Amino acid sequence: MYFTVLTLFPEMFSALLAGGIIKRSVESHRISIETIDIRDFSTDHHHTVDDRPYGGGCGMVMKPEPLAGAIRHARGKHPGANTILLTPQGRLFDHGVARELAECTELILVCGRYEGVDERISSDLVDEELSIGDYVLTGGELAAMVVIDAVSRLLPGTLGNINSAQEDSFSTGMLKNPQYTRPRVFEGVEVPEVLLSGNHEAIRQWRRQTSLIQTFLKRGDLLLDQPLTSGDIEFLHKLHQDIETIIEKHSTTS
Repeated sequence: MYFTVLTLFPEMFSALLAGGIIKRSVESHRISIETIDIRDFSTDHHHTVDDRPYGGGCGMVMKPEPLAGAIRHARGKHPGANTILLTPQGRLFDHGVARELAECTELILVCGRYEGVDERISSDLVDEELSIGDYVLTGGELAAMVVIDAVSRLLPGTLGNINSAQEDSFSTGMLKNPQYTRPRVFEGVEVPEVLLSGNHEAIRQWRRQTSLIQTFLKRGDLLLDQPLTSGDIEFLHKLHQDIETIIEKHSTTS
């Protein structure tokens, strides 16, 4: 996978490349990350990349000429790449979108700055707009890093265990089950006995059920569209009955 990032601050990406899975993936040639400085495509002596918005208003807008030059340069090197603008007004980036992008071989990520980019860029030179959430950052660089990280870990060979990405939160449409490691007892709290049993079917069932509970408690909305098995329904029905019993008991004693 080739990532080409168009940015006014290429030095920000040194932290992304300095360690962890992304560094190892670059060193093993599973991914390639190139940054292109948009300022290199400005044509005036001062390397101007922004200007006041027509019609007035706060802040500055990224000029179209340098950005267009940078995008066309990147597309010339990677003609089959999908060009993505990171912007708060884009499609919400989630695990499903990450999976879509992981099917690509080349991505060009355009990092906006200031009050945004000239509309003629987003309408004519960008294939898609993506947002990592309903909030505003100082620029698209952090958003680009999120996209690179989320997409890279879905690529074959990036993670040490091939099942890791398949078992992540959201990969199944639900949150992941609780996780435990050594020591067996920490500050008086023990690891659930089932995880020490060696009974793989019991462990699988425990993980599925605790995933259902975690999802219900923290992101109940995810269960509305999640396909559930008959076993899931049976477990939730029993849970519902247990909750009703507790409520009835306390209602009669209060």
